[in-house]
Amino acid sequence: MKFFKQSFLYDDSWSIVSLAYFLRYPNPYASHVISCDVISRSMTPTGSLVTTRLILKRGALPRWAPRGIMSRAESWVVEESEVDPFGKTIRCITKNLDHVKVMQVEESVFFRQTPEGKTLQTTEARIRSNFGWGMAKRIESHGLNRFKANVQRSREGISLILEMLRQARPQTMGMGGVSMALSNSPSLYESRNYEPRD
Repeated sequence: MKFFKQSFLYDDSWSIVSLAYFLRYPNPYASHVISCDVISRSMTPTGSLVTTRLILKRGALPRWAPRGIMSRAESWVVEESEVDPFGKTIRCITKNLDHVKVMQVEESVFFRQTPEGKTLQTTEARIRSNFGWGMAKRIESHGLNRFKANVQRSREGISLILEMLRQARPQTMGMGGVSMALSNSPSLYESRNYEPRD
């Protein structure tokens, strides 16, 4: 099993970073995400918002992968999150639901507001393979390298959403207004002349 941990500090407050996190799809840094759907949402007795989303992602196999190792290059991922607006924290866990024998990736993301009013993100991941044929370690190393690259692209995507939210903020009142302003603004791909990648 491979383990990864990294922290990143956003200059923005927790409220705007948390909004950007849940609005992060689509964005040009996540062209591998095909769809993202909410399948359940509820409030806890303490006032936290608990959400489960189902995400479909497209991947690519390395050239050295044995033929037929996977039936398709898409994977369903479940994302379970809890937003505590009083403690100003988000806990989010994602893991793939298929191809788990080839590689299972479980990611844990935690956001919290710092005393200075910034937002600290801590990301952890556990990557394991039970494939056999003496290839498990090679698959895990490949998965770790891909995950490191994707963490950087994820931050860039959130930063892009944050910039759009900052631009929309003077025109809005409340979260609904921000969503309306975003829907009336140029698309994410048009905003910086990005094009989605296949």
